[in-house]
Amino acid sequence: MRFNDIPGQQLIKSRLQRTVNEHRVSHAQLFLGQQGSGKLAIALAYAQFINCKNRTSEDSCGVCPSCLQYSKLAHPDLHFLYPVATTKEVDSKPMSTMFLSHWRKLVPSSKGFFNLSDWYDQIGIENKQGLINTEDCNDLIRKLSYTSYESEYKVMIIWMIEKIHHTGANKILKILEEPPDKTLFILISEQHDLILPTILSRTQLVKFPKYSDDDIEAGLIELTGCTPDEAKSAKFLADGNMTEALKIVSDGDSHSELFIKFRDWMRVCYKKDVSAVAKMATEFQGSGRENMKKFLLYALRVVRFCTLNNFGLESNINSEGEEMTFVKGFTPFINPKNVHLFAKEFNESIYHIERNASGTILFTDISLKAMKWLKI
Repeated sequence: MRFNDIPGQQLIKSRLQRTVNEHRVSHAQLFLGQQGSGKLAIALAYAQFINCKNRTSEDSCGVCPSCLQYSKLAHPDLHFLYPVATTKEVDSKPMSTMFLSHWRKLVPSSKGFFNLSDWYDQIGIENKQGLINTEDCNDLIRKLSYTSYESEYKVMIIWMIEKIHHTGANKILKILEEPPDKTLFILISEQHDLILPTILSRTQLVKFPKYSDDDIEAGLIELTGCTPDEAKSAKFLADGNMTEALKIVSDGDSHSELFIKFRDWMRVCYKKDVSAVAKMATEFQGSGRENMKKFLLYALRVVRFCTLNNFGLESNINSEGEEMTFVKGFTPFINPKNVHLFAKEFNESIYHIERNASGTILFTDISLKAMKWLKI
């Protein structure tokens, strides 16, 4: 992958290009940013740029032997760790290398823009939570103890470092602090508060901002060939998340399904229809943990929009059509007396779902509280 293949994030690209051109490549870097900000795609382009045999000052050549191997994610000096769990294919002691064929399939097909839910679906771990385990960390140390095969740098990309098991994290502290010569660690994260402070202190932070609406629009046209109208519609819904924007364009009804589900949920809560809530709670649990989190994140989005509307900041709301109509109508029910209650409840529920709480119980509990709060 080349920098020119990735839309937007020009400031980040320029910063990384300078580190190579000025021979100031930090051995351990943390790429931190929200979902869909291009962290993995740019990490791959950066690694390819560093090891390209014929690079310019701005990009890799894309045609040298090193670039061709990087394009297939098959370079012998390029290594990956990512969250895994047991599946039907791997029923014990899962390791990243066992899922490499899935990784090499998903990364190119998504152009590097995908989330944990997409990855879990790809490898088929169902409702389990993936981890970067101790065995993976031992394998990392072993691989990096060897001399590089072909390139100047050995590169280890750890995707979603916050998913590393604490025993594994302790194992890699020393090699992060004192790596073998010409070794580059790129750690990718969306939640820095879940990363051990001892790992944070050993890395140089590269903070990724979310995409601007203009970059989303231009990027969608470039990556998918969609029409300007489709790109414009998607950019308002994506809220700076290129991963989400690509999904909206490819599967236009995925966002509308969240909207309809949330709207119907709030209506039954307002009517205090307990039997309908019970049915929805069962469906909520059956959707899987990542989809439950996605729905609650959408709920937070609506709460934020209603809050902006309450303060007369309608121009800051990235919404249109039926959703915008709903937001305007729902705004009186999300007010200064209850907005903090909804926001806290949705955030805490996401936290508990990540830790394997029952979706049925959580959804029912939130619904019963919402029946009360909507009347405040």
